[in-house]
Amino acid sequence: MSDIRKSKAASSVGSGNVKNAPGGPSGGAHGPGPHGRHGKGERAKDAKGTSKKLLKVLKPYLPLFAVAFLCAFIGVLCVSFAPKVLGNIITAILDGTKKGALDWNLINRTILILAGLYFTNFVFRLSQHMLLVQLSQRIVKNLKSDINAKLDRLPLSYFDGRTQGEIMSRITNDVDTIDQSIQEGISQAIISVFTIVCLLVIMLTTNVLMTLVSLVTIPIILVVVAQVVKHTQRFFLDNQKYLGELNGHVEQLYGGHSIVKTFNHEDQAIEQFDAINDNLYNAGWKSNFYSSVIFPLTGFAGNLGYVLVIVVGAINAAAGRLSVGDIQAFVQYVKRFNQPIQEVANISNVFQSTLAAAERVFEVLEEPEEVDDGKLSSDPARGDIEFDDVRFSYVPEKPLIEGLNLNVQSGAKIAIVGPTGAGKTTLINLLMRFYDVNGGSIKVDGIDVRDWPRDVLRDQFGMVLQDTWLFEGTVAQNIAYGAGTDEVDMDKVRSCARLACADHFIETLPGGYDFVINEEASNISQGEKQLITIARAFMSNPRILILDEATSNVDTRTERLVQQAMEKLMEGRTSFIIAHRLSTIRDANLILVMDKGNIVEQGAHEELLERKGFYYNLYMSQFKGASEF
Repeated sequence: MSDIRKSKAASSVGSGNVKNAPGGPSGGAHGPGPHGRHGKGERAKDAKGTSKKLLKVLKPYLPLFAVAFLCAFIGVLCVSFAPKVLGNIITAILDGTKKGALDWNLINRTILILAGLYFTNFVFRLSQHMLLVQLSQRIVKNLKSDINAKLDRLPLSYFDGRTQGEIMSRITNDVDTIDQSIQEGISQAIISVFTIVCLLVIMLTTNVLMTLVSLVTIPIILVVVAQVVKHTQRFFLDNQKYLGELNGHVEQLYGGHSIVKTFNHEDQAIEQFDAINDNLYNAGWKSNFYSSVIFPLTGFAGNLGYVLVIVVGAINAAAGRLSVGDIQAFVQYVKRFNQPIQEVANISNVFQSTLAAAERVFEVLEEPEEVDDGKLSSDPARGDIEFDDVRFSYVPEKPLIEGLNLNVQSGAKIAIVGPTGAGKTTLINLLMRFYDVNGGSIKVDGIDVRDWPRDVLRDQFGMVLQDTWLFEGTVAQNIAYGAGTDEVDMDKVRSCARLACADHFIETLPGGYDFVINEEASNISQGEKQLITIARAFMSNPRILILDEATSNVDTRTERLVQQAMEKLMEGRTSFIIAHRLSTIRDANLILVMDKGNIVEQGAHEELLERKGFYYNLYMSQFKGASEF
């Protein structure tokens, strides 16, 4: 990610990632990497620990939360006294009716007090809501920035076992779940708790017996909530997990929809989608069903308490121990008292979903990062490279490279050939420290690459891959990306485009260098994309070049022109050329023939042909139709 994105090495890359050799973790013999998906039905690993981590994230904002809590408390306090004041109005009207004369001064004054309480509640509730919205947006902004920065520091192996949709789901869906919880869940929880406390105090001061009667149903509600929460966490976690899988599946199929149609895989794609969607449906309806059960069950228990309060209140009124206004106020308090209890019960489910989402976010933030302890300066490398007894495997039990030795002098042109899965691209991955060797060492200018800071090391490399990668922006911006800065030097951009033989087709585009490439880069041809990435490589002006079938997507005439330009670019630079078309590497200083992770032959083109070994068979299979290979 950022190691690829921020360095000149990768800024000239044709693809976002270096291709993994077949058998690497992204696909092939070794299967998925070590960081696969969660198993079905997995529960939250550590709900308590996740809660502590989430509180740690919220800690810097505690002063603003305190202000929001204060606003909520004042608002709740005002609205809690409203039924009492309303009861006083009713009592005053009934007393005045009995006496034959209403005390309008008292009634009007009481109405004004009631209006003031409601208006004050409105002002402070609005302030509390605005504060929480600002807080949630700040927290979400920082979380997304932290995740993005973390992804930039993760090794390439992390992305080998995950789809883009799964990773994006954690940045979008999971963080948005936390956002909603802060905006609505915390707000409602605060108001509900304050409401319960305030109403309980007022109810006790009004009539202790009626208060105790209304509390009879509370244990029933708590038991219901405890049982629901016990069963819902697994479903909320599954819901977030399958949502990530669905996003990954859709993104993958959309990116390759033309291939899906070409091979008539629409039915299989729909079946796979339906399978994941069914899992999401099952997890979704179960989590929502258990959440929705809380309200009718707690509502039923609350209504029982409400009936008991009405009966006890009527008996007290008949005995003259309570006024009608007090009974009316108390009935409202009971109804309001049951409502926040039900809301707290529902919020408990919201927080379960939040913990499931937060756990997935913290999993990313706590992933082991690339260790970069290099201390070297940024002085340009000469380009001398040495592989000393290098051993490497994507999976420990399946070695890929064993005891590889190689010395490359500065300015040499090295071609790497071999069948698919031989380890050609893996060699480049190790050279650029996308992966670290398991044994031995790789040295640049006599210094182990592990002693180079990754950004300094990759600044020495320029890459052009067969798989092109362009971002949404102008042609000029995509070429200038190779310079590693946001500034666009148009003179240099045009010069690099001419060297890459891309200037002619660019000038024919609407707007020329200001033509905007869309998000999928589908508004230019594959060959044109390749030429732009080659121009980007010229822009990076590297010390070491890596060309992985860099001209595979251009026509024969353009290929000749690009080869000439490449020769100029490679002058005085160490160059590694991964080639399948052996006609393109005849003039290489040294050709490395790889098979099963080892260099089985090396030498110049004519020398290798004379040996009539592995390279000879490869060459003949392309040009003479031989079947020895």
